[in-house]
Amino acid sequence: MFLQLRAEVEDALADALTALDLPAEDLGIEEPPEDVDAVLASSVAFRLAGEVGTAPPNVASDIAEAIDHDDLTYVSDVTTQGPYVNFLPSEAYFAETLQSVTESGFGRLPDRDTSVVVEHTSANPTGPVHVGRARNPIIGDAVARVLDYAGYEVDRHYYVNDAGRQIAVFTWAYETFDEDDLPEPERESPEYEMVRYYRKGNTVLEDGDPDEVEAAESEIQSILQGLEDGDEETYERVAEVVDTVLGGMQTTLGRLPAEFDEFVKETRFMRNGDTDDLVDRLQELDCAVYEEDAWQLDLPDFEKNLVFLRSDGTSLYTTRDLAHHEWKFENYDRAVTVLGEDHKLQADQLSAALELLGNDTDQLRQVFYSWVNLPEGGMSTREGTGIDLDDLLDEAIDRAREEVESRLDDRTRGDLDEDDIDRIARQVGIGAVRYDIVSKQPTKGITFEWDRALDFEAQSAPYVQYVHARCCGILGDVETDIPDEPDLDPLSEPEERDLLRELARFPAVIEAAADDLTPHTVATYTRDLAETFNAFYRECPVLDADPETRAARLALVDGTRTAIANALDALGVEAPTSM
Repeated sequence: MFLQLRAEVEDALADALTALDLPAEDLGIEEPPEDVDAVLASSVAFRLAGEVGTAPPNVASDIAEAIDHDDLTYVSDVTTQGPYVNFLPSEAYFAETLQSVTESGFGRLPDRDTSVVVEHTSANPTGPVHVGRARNPIIGDAVARVLDYAGYEVDRHYYVNDAGRQIAVFTWAYETFDEDDLPEPERESPEYEMVRYYRKGNTVLEDGDPDEVEAAESEIQSILQGLEDGDEETYERVAEVVDTVLGGMQTTLGRLPAEFDEFVKETRFMRNGDTDDLVDRLQELDCAVYEEDAWQLDLPDFEKNLVFLRSDGTSLYTTRDLAHHEWKFENYDRAVTVLGEDHKLQADQLSAALELLGNDTDQLRQVFYSWVNLPEGGMSTREGTGIDLDDLLDEAIDRAREEVESRLDDRTRGDLDEDDIDRIARQVGIGAVRYDIVSKQPTKGITFEWDRALDFEAQSAPYVQYVHARCCGILGDVETDIPDEPDLDPLSEPEERDLLRELARFPAVIEAAADDLTPHTVATYTRDLAETFNAFYRECPVLDADPETRAARLALVDGTRTAIANALDALGVEAPTSM
């Protein structure tokens, strides 16, 4: 209903401004001031005050008077407060909201018939996923989910760097060393077993005998050249290493969860000739120069040139990524890439090169994120190793289990068996990690803190998840069905109307998060909704109310359960039915 109300407000404002002979291209629609009992407000009077030649409050009054109330269904009244034009909700708005919020698909928007590819994570397949990069799959998967909820056709891609020097080193090391040369793996998982070869190889290259290093470098260069030349045997050698590591990484990422529709390999664009074709086109550009033994683009507005071909004829990652992006543009209406902040220069240069090649870069949007840090001593990890994502998730589950068990009394302990406790610990622990990371603006650096993330009383995943579980518990105690068309009349308490308003906002929150690629705003909404529900639950008895009021309040509980479950799902966080 919120979307319909907003459309009605937009039309009413535009008609009023036209009637006043004022420009209507920017309506200034926003959240109302906190002390106003409105659903939407307009600050357009600020913009028009100079043009009209009078104070903003006077402009706001003129606009409010010019609005035709007879055409309004979901707005009961239009008022002003200072420079704001405020729109108050009608009974029809509340009634239709109450009926819509209990639908299972509440919050999902109609199909837009627009395809989007979201590329995220894309960590080099050289070993386990490190916790510092955990923000990429969490944000990337949430962006994809929010776009899916907003009605887009979404594909999730992992772009695999399988043609760079690191992979050539890995391939050489895997074929050179024996199991006896290596330490025990840190985990019984393919990527942990394979990374031992990569680490051993780098140690030899850094500290080995000069003759051994020279022979190794010759073989590494041979692998790189074989890839460039399209040698099938070389591709197969590299694929054995890359695919084994990716298999293990997928298992780890699946715990978040972060799933992918396709793993797009760099070498695809070497094997099919796209990279060679792209190099030819780049060399024809006016800004193409051959300097310092390499072909480069001397791009305007950039101090550093973009190197796209080495003197030995081998391409670079960015060259192949240009071919990759042109492939995206051919196959999708829009492309979104989630990148670490250290890739911003590279991303800007890539966009500039794509434009020079004749591509419409309006199709491309990038989401940049800062790193996730852990407080000193905040993790118990194996001595001598970095902190892998698996370590973080294991510890999250362990800490969540301790927290859950500390909250069990004799009654609730009897209702839960070990499998239930394990389930809740996993849902709460992993949900806490994911929610805490996705709830922050991506560009802000964050330090993950256990006490905050697992606090059942604060604005955290467990806090929101507990509201969902409470709603499920209330509805589980009801023997009768909630009516398909619940009656609005019994809902007259301010806490009831506040909850209806908050529920109605959910589709608009999804729409805005998809438009702006800001899934953290969905997390903010879940906290607001949880707080609003708790205020309703404190002040408005549900099961002990009279039959008519009970039915209407149960519809609010069911709507809250649905909205929280769907909002958490849009973030990739599970909604436990019991806690």
